[in-house]
Amino acid sequence: MNQSPLLLTDEQMRKFITEGFLILKTDFPESFHLAMTEELTRVYNEEGNPGNNLLPRIREVQQVFESPVITGALTSVLGPNYMLHAHRHGHYNAQPVAGGWHKDSYWGYSRMRNHHPWWAMIMYFPQNTPLELGPTSVLPGTQNYESRTFASDEAAGEAYANGEAGTFALIHYDIWHRSTPNVLGSARYMLKFEFMRTAAPTAPSWNNQAAEWQEPSDLALPIASHETLWEETWNWLSGSVGSIANSRDGDAARLAALTSGLENKFEPTALNAAYELARYGPKGVAALLAGLHHESVDISRISAYGLSAAGSDAVDGLIAALDQDREETIIHAAFALGELRQFADSALPRLARLLSHPSAALRSAVAEALGMIESTCAVAVEGLIICLTDEDAQVRFTAGLSLAKLGPAAAAAVPALEAALDDENRYVRAHALEALRYIGTEEAKDILIKSLFNARWCTTTTSANAFYP
Repeated sequence: MNQSPLLLTDEQMRKFITEGFLILKTDFPESFHLAMTEELTRVYNEEGNPGNNLLPRIREVQQVFESPVITGALTSVLGPNYMLHAHRHGHYNAQPVAGGWHKDSYWGYSRMRNHHPWWAMIMYFPQNTPLELGPTSVLPGTQNYESRTFASDEAAGEAYANGEAGTFALIHYDIWHRSTPNVLGSARYMLKFEFMRTAAPTAPSWNNQAAEWQEPSDLALPIASHETLWEETWNWLSGSVGSIANSRDGDAARLAALTSGLENKFEPTALNAAYELARYGPKGVAALLAGLHHESVDISRISAYGLSAAGSDAVDGLIAALDQDREETIIHAAFALGELRQFADSALPRLARLLSHPSAALRSAVAEALGMIESTCAVAVEGLIICLTDEDAQVRFTAGLSLAKLGPAAAAAVPALEAALDDENRYVRAHALEALRYIGTEEAKDILIKSLFNARWCTTTTSANAFYP
């Protein structure tokens, strides 16, 4: 029987919110990790990287992701019904030079990145991984930055996922990270798995004791602090939407300074201005809406983050922005409306009409928003059914993820999801399967089981072991 998840503490959640990662360790015996490493070496030597089939090919990995340390960490950050995403990868590093700093894409596709932890990754190290073996490193606090914000490859404050066998890094999906030099030259494996939240939080899902946000005790970020952004994220994880809206009164000089701050070339400063403006009610919203329409796409995007935290006051202006000509403005507005959830149900008809827009990136953004706005209206499900047959693969697989978020309310989409199981794109098929699982009706489960049985395969069959024993 599985043990109960070991939930994170308030202090660990504060660290995750501010720094974007935690380094933790499972408690399997050394023999377990030695056997896993030996099996990885054999599979890599005989078959190559198993890619998305890493989990069934190395069956011991499933035990890792059922361990209470990992289930507890994921439950704390992503809620109890989190999804193990179909994309996973085993990273092999024997290079004596560091990799480049980067954020992961979404399987080659792009989307507006989210400051709220809807997505997370686990990077698991099955062997002892000292610094000399080239662990993954992250730059703390950079999960909220689109730009790199640091010039040197040898970034000050770099943090390493080094440790004994069984060490893993739980990271915000969008943090800047890289591989480090493996000066020992022996094999270093890192197993990367992606996870996503399937429901917005309604209450804390960690071992929560303190209601109010406070900074972690030993905070030392290399780039910038974001007190309002962190507070808003803590409140969001606790189940509140728009919690910082209308929380401050400001004079004209203060509002003017913050409005000017939206145009600061240093992204962390502009982000602080955007989230601070969200506190100032209609006047702050007016400044953010002006920023949303700014000629600079970066200022528009940063303003959308502020609007996504500004509560109901932002909704009418965001709906009006859906009629703009510039594609990026509409994408940013759709993002903010999705984050505003129950405040934005009046936007659903207008969003659904955008599914005929010529821009695939825009249609994808709308498909994501339709899965986030809380409503009993059937418009979202009807729109996502249309998305499942879109010509663009990203629109189709985003629709599957959104239908998974809607759960049983998306039962009308089951026939369309069944048809999507024959899609040419692997992630469209995978997300359709997940949507059927989270919808959970008898019809959905029957289709799901049939599909899984038809796709079953033998985990020990290889070119060197085709039939026997």
